[in-house]
Amino acid sequence: MKPGTRILVVEDDTSIARMVELELEHRNFSVRCAYDGPSGLEQVSEYRPELVVLDIMLPTMDGVGVLNRVRKEGNKVPVIMLTARDTILDKVHSLDHGADDYLTKPFDIEELLARIRALLRRSDGEEVLRFSDLEVNTATREVRRGERKIDLTAREYELLEFMAKNPRRVLGRDFLLSRVWDQEYGIATNVVDVYVGYLRKKVDAEGETRLIQTVRGAGYALREG
Repeated sequence: MKPGTRILVVEDDTSIARMVELELEHRNFSVRCAYDGPSGLEQVSEYRPELVVLDIMLPTMDGVGVLNRVRKEGNKVPVIMLTARDTILDKVHSLDHGADDYLTKPFDIEELLARIRALLRRSDGEEVLRFSDLEVNTATREVRRGERKIDLTAREYELLEFMAKNPRRVLGRDFLLSRVWDQEYGIATNVVDVYVGYLRKKVDAEGETRLIQTVRGAGYALREG
């Protein structure tokens, strides 16, 4: 990431916007803030940001409305949505409308910075997702665990790639269905459990640290146990 990378923060809470602005500027990003939906849209066109941090609950036009307009114009700028409501439906709704990531308020600034760096690396063309000793090459669809090559079916790969793009995050069954299976008609949520089981047998070999974790009552996460 080059110094001066342009980031637009669209957030009506001026204290949050200012805090994010200062933290980003401290790390040599170029930052501009907008405080409502229409102003955010105007700044997307004028400022031409390389990444947008976009609150959902905005006055005049909400964040999803802003995102829809941006995507309809063919603008593929990476967008991180901020939501005060920690529900799967809100998150799925944001992702379905073209968001690249989301973060629930209140959030830790270091986590936001990590998400920003990850999206900027991806937009710069980085094709290999790494977590611990796991590598997922999104260009060739090759998967390795250390020196060991892992052969996956198409669906297993899609599930693992999505988890590798969202490391440490707890991913619910319904959420995974909506993102990996694209809500195919008639698919039951237990199919997620079945495919996670397939992945575990291939990714977590005997003697290796388990990376695919079950979070009881919530879903699954790619993280070290």
